Amino acid sequence: MAGLYRDLFEVDARGQEVFDDLYRRFFAHARVHTTGGIDAVLKTYEAASQKAVVQHIINMINLAAGADDAGQTLNGETDV
Repeated sequence: MAGLYRDLFEVDARGQEVFDDLYRRFFAHARVHTTGGIDAVLKTYEAASQKAVVQHIINMINLAAGADDAGQTLNGETDV
């Protein structure tokens, strides 16, 4: 399954565009909201859940490239 993510989001130019859009919308600007009481908490959880989806795509691409779930490549190098 990881190879499919890699093919779709790294190899296919259309998938790269989709990934870039998802990253800009849901990952790059995800932050902790500190004002607004319970509304801030809800906004923070919403941003975290959206970011988690993009992070899953990144993790699957990395897995296809030889990294394990902890960000370590299968030969022991750190994926930075």
